[in-house]
Amino acid sequence: MKSESKYIFSKGDLARQDFSIKYKNDKGNFYLPIEKVKELYCFNDITISTKLLDILATAGIIVHFFNYYENYIGTFYPKKSLISGKLVVKQAMTFEKKRLIIAKAIVNGIAKNIRIVLYHYYRHGAKELKECIDFYNKDVKKLLENARNINQVLSVEGKIWAIFYSSFKHFLPEEFIINKRVKRPPDNPMNAMISFGNTLLYTKTISQIYNTHLDQSISFLHEPSEARFSLSLDLSEVFKPIIVFRTIFDLVNNKKVKVEKHFEKKLNYSLLNEEGKKIFIQEFENRINKTFEHPKLKRKITFKQAIKLDGYKLIKFILENKKFIPFDIEKKE
Repeated sequence: MKSESKYIFSKGDLARQDFSIKYKNDKGNFYLPIEKVKELYCFNDITISTKLLDILATAGIIVHFFNYYENYIGTFYPKKSLISGKLVVKQAMTFEKKRLIIAKAIVNGIAKNIRIVLYHYYRHGAKELKECIDFYNKDVKKLLENARNINQVLSVEGKIWAIFYSSFKHFLPEEFIINKRVKRPPDNPMNAMISFGNTLLYTKTISQIYNTHLDQSISFLHEPSEARFSLSLDLSEVFKPIIVFRTIFDLVNNKKVKVEKHFEKKLNYSLLNEEGKKIFIQEFENRINKTFEHPKLKRKITFKQAIKLDGYKLIKFILENKKFIPFDIEKKE
């Protein structure tokens, strides 16, 4: 499946040329037909015209902006066409009355998908992972049942990720093992890839939720925030193990990325260089656009579409009180 996401890595100008996006840099002019683009990713200094923004808004094209250090700056988000006052009110009421139910469901979903990812390496010889897998199989459910408030749920989530990171030493090369997760800024190649992958997934989720009636600012696991699309943080969580980390593990174990070759040496290898970003994005796009048979829909969908389906599941919970079960890679639904 050809990606509808386009990535720009060099400095340049974006403008409108008839019904195309014209990108001009020091190598010349490049054209992208509007109808073939759903998202633009800008990873360098870009000048953009208001005429282009007008046609992007009309076409519903979302633009994500990043700085040189891969930090997410923000998103050009066309005016929502899918607006439901009833759902927004119900979503806010659900936050007040049933936040804990949704937050626990998300954290449980993270654990389920991590277990499946680790079980792959357990079956292929990493028998030391048994203790970790047992934790996700047995202990997480008990811990969540005993959680009485959002802080306790977040504590369980923190433990889930900490144990996951500690398992890397059993199936990754030494140069990609981490002692702890460091975000701002990343301090080694693995943390750099995790931050980059998580940000890509977050922006993909923004784009998927844009195509639902949900309000991006009312979240359940993460605190609602005025400065970010916090619901996208929520719904992206369960997909991190199966999209971000599977991408990373495949790149590392198949030696498609190497510390000396694909990271910035002058920044202590804590940032992907341009070649490294392109390799990562290609693998990420292949994975998020991979299709599988959905058992209930009886048709093939992509993992990217599965993110939007989780948004619809959340709407069903909010409006119809139908149990919210985030995407489960084992069941493929």
